[in-house]
Amino acid sequence: MRTILLGPPGAGKGTQAKILIEHYGIPQLSTGDILRQAIAEGTELGLAARKIMDEGGLVSDDIVNGIISERLDHDDCKPGFVLDGFPRTIPQADALEAMLANKDMPLDAVVWMYADRDVLIERILKRASEAAVARGDDNIESIKKRLEVYRQQTEPLVFHYQDKGLLKVVNGMDPIEEVTRRIRHVLEFKVPA
Repeated sequence: MRTILLGPPGAGKGTQAKILIEHYGIPQLSTGDILRQAIAEGTELGLAARKIMDEGGLVSDDIVNGIISERLDHDDCKPGFVLDGFPRTIPQADALEAMLANKDMPLDAVVWMYADRDVLIERILKRASEAAVARGDDNIESIKKRLEVYRQQTEPLVFHYQDKGLLKVVNGMDPIEEVTRRIRHVLEFKVPA
């Protein structure tokens, strides 16, 4: 099962990714985790990313794409994977499509977990208030900015993957168990979007 979880901040992608990887026995590929692993392992791309991050810059798509490509070559990705947080833009999606074609690892589905903006803001604020260590960007203004960046940069992927016939739509506002049930249903039974 090779899939992408797509949705705005607070939609529950991380939660659902953890459930899916346990159920299917495949890895969750989170961009942040992969970057940290590449840096810790001292790979060429990891060292390049570290240098940029240490200088306060954003890691380029070329480096992120390269690190994702390297991670996809690991044996645990052969049976499948859940991508969470990547791709975020159409250029990243195009790069991912090319690298997966080169590796003969086509995507099975892209699950879009849609959610209402006001509900997302409430969820993120609630999560922040319950967290042992709060994220620095879990305040109302930062949350609104993150949601706007998602709308502008990442939401166009919904139509991109819909045009490719890969998009599966799930209401991310339902209770966790119901979202899990619906995701598994659309993945296992190839239900159209």
